[in-house]
Amino acid sequence: MMKLRPTLLALALVAPISLLAMADGTRTQPTAVQALATTQQQADTSAIVHGLLSDSRYAYRPRALDASLGAEVWKRYLEALDPSKVYLTAQDVASVPDAPAKAVAAVKNGDYAPMYSVFDIYRKRVVERSNYVRGLLKQDIFDFNGNDRYDYDREDVPWADQAALDAQWKQSVRSDWLRLKLAGKQPEEIRKTLDKRYANMVTMIDDLNAEDVFQTALNAYTSSIDPHTDYFNPRAAERFNQSMSLSLEGIGAQLQKREDIVTIMELIPGGPAARSNLLKPGDRIVGVGQGANGAMEDVIGWRIDDVVAKIKGAKGTVVQLDILPAEVGIDAKPNRIQLTRDKVVLADSKAKGEVIDLPAANGVPARRIGVIKVPGFYQDFDARRTRNGDYVSVSRDVADILAGFNAEKVDGVVVDLRNNGGGSLDEAVTMTGLFIDQGPVVQERQAGGRISVRSDRDASVQWEGPLAVLINRASASASEIFAGAIQDYGRGLIIGETSFGKGTVQAMVDLDRVVPNREQAQYGDVKLTVAEFFRPSGSSTQNKGVAPDIAFPATLDADEYGESTYDNALPWSKIDEAPHATYGQFAGLLPELKRLHEARSADDVEYRWRVEDAAEYRAQREKKWISLNETERRAERDKEEAKRKFRQTERKRLGLDLDPLADDGADDGLQYNERDVAREAEREKLADKVPDPLLHEAAAILGDAARLLDGDRALAAQVLPKSTQAGSWAK
Repeated sequence: MMKLRPTLLALALVAPISLLAMADGTRTQPTAVQALATTQQQADTSAIVHGLLSDSRYAYRPRALDASLGAEVWKRYLEALDPSKVYLTAQDVASVPDAPAKAVAAVKNGDYAPMYSVFDIYRKRVVERSNYVRGLLKQDIFDFNGNDRYDYDREDVPWADQAALDAQWKQSVRSDWLRLKLAGKQPEEIRKTLDKRYANMVTMIDDLNAEDVFQTALNAYTSSIDPHTDYFNPRAAERFNQSMSLSLEGIGAQLQKREDIVTIMELIPGGPAARSNLLKPGDRIVGVGQGANGAMEDVIGWRIDDVVAKIKGAKGTVVQLDILPAEVGIDAKPNRIQLTRDKVVLADSKAKGEVIDLPAANGVPARRIGVIKVPGFYQDFDARRTRNGDYVSVSRDVADILAGFNAEKVDGVVVDLRNNGGGSLDEAVTMTGLFIDQGPVVQERQAGGRISVRSDRDASVQWEGPLAVLINRASASASEIFAGAIQDYGRGLIIGETSFGKGTVQAMVDLDRVVPNREQAQYGDVKLTVAEFFRPSGSSTQNKGVAPDIAFPATLDADEYGESTYDNALPWSKIDEAPHATYGQFAGLLPELKRLHEARSADDVEYRWRVEDAAEYRAQREKKWISLNETERRAERDKEEAKRKFRQTERKRLGLDLDPLADDGADDGLQYNERDVAREAEREKLADKVPDPLLHEAAAILGDAARLLDGDRALAAQVLPKSTQAGSWAK
């Protein structure tokens, strides 16, 4: 019997093939590429996935794979290959007759030849486009005195002909050139940088193999069922499981491919690589060998996945690496080192606690607010399934942090769920239970309409004091379960932006368990939508999300980002309420909290700047084009530079925390993979120290709420009618 592992995952889509993203390497002509033909394994995989998604016993919203769905699958496949529609022409798109029927045959019968033939055309167009734009660099087209512009938003444009694409790419190249020119680069340097960038387009397409293309093609089908159903090939499934368990076995290094060589981007604290003191960001791996005496393999030019597979291995085993230090040239002799693999915990992705001190002001005593930043609802599923009592889980980490806050006697706790895309459903329920007494946390409606309730059954409460939850538009899925339950119980204030609006439940299905007697992973996993979840109040978060009690200015609108932007998302719905306690009714408190928030934020320069930046960002997104007039662009750049310097000067004058990135914030015109590796690694570390006025304001709002309720018995009785119960904000 197939077993489904419940998990709530938002924004965990398999990355589409897009050559507008950053690419690696420098080859300009395609090497011998792998011929694409459907294998029996792929045909079997496709049949299994189709069986799951068309069966109402498993899929929440099964859809018959008819001509209508076939047309949608074909459309999504083309857009996955070329999302900005800058490689394939309208003629290319129309080159496959009766494409919807062929998409149906691909999924049902495993005949992916038509899809692979389109990929071959796409690969050819990438090579042609690379040659075309590199040729433009030798032409006299870089005068920027006119009034023309580069229209970069092509999401809704139709497929174009060759002449229109030539014109589009010409403006793209001119925009790239102007950006580097404004950054102070000279023509020859610009030409060299862009020539390498455009040559990299070919390397990226050459690095794709048959499994990548098959995964993209099959996901055109899965994503047509609903936005959160995905297929993962075996390697992608392994990476997903690592992200959920926050652990892996290897050397503990984050890698990226730079100019055909795998390069160390960051060393994971506590891992073998960091403990050895033999490696640093920017060092390049040119050879890998297994065991203390194994033969070395030259890995220059390899796919990064293949290099990673060689470096990873079981705890306690030895791997040899040939290393070119960052400071030496490609022709230098590499250093050979040995590392013993170990289990590596991805600590940067774990929940973290800190304390914000709110100073005394206007007769209000100082307060200390604990903050718990939760980047995801992680859990080591495999360790828990094998009854390993020491398995990693976010609820355990949060409980430990709360124990520390209780010992420090903080005055309130803010749970920061900004940019938390979700994770384990069980963890969302358990973490909610740290703040409430027993009771329902989430309701699930299965495909057949049956409704079940997941409840916290632990009577203990880890934090009984003032509580707030900070969310933004990127808070999704399990984050919305937690925030929605806290809001329904009246247990805490919800602050920030309306959340993403993902109200569906996914389960990971290991396809190798569906097919018996398989000794090694070969089919991959499917993340399958199996239910819809509802808050204890009966309201779904689907499409609508969780609305904050106190709103911060939104960076993104609902029509730009979130569940409501998907054309095949489920609609909002409601079911009966699950009886639950109500610890507080904050409606009577909110007007005064909003008044205090508005007065304070008006005097908070960091908060005002954040609001201004959000407004400017939204205005630029709405414009969807960029000027190619040098005078205009230089004026914009100078304005940004002056603003950055002014703000840092103001921070110094007012005694505020400085922005560690402010003195290095000018646009250098480069893409991420073109910058110095060590410098980028350092910038990423400094990013954690950038002032966060929204978090500080959330802490201040919670401090206001605690003070108002402490000082006004009548208001406290109105807001917290059950003040003797756990979770009452009683201290």
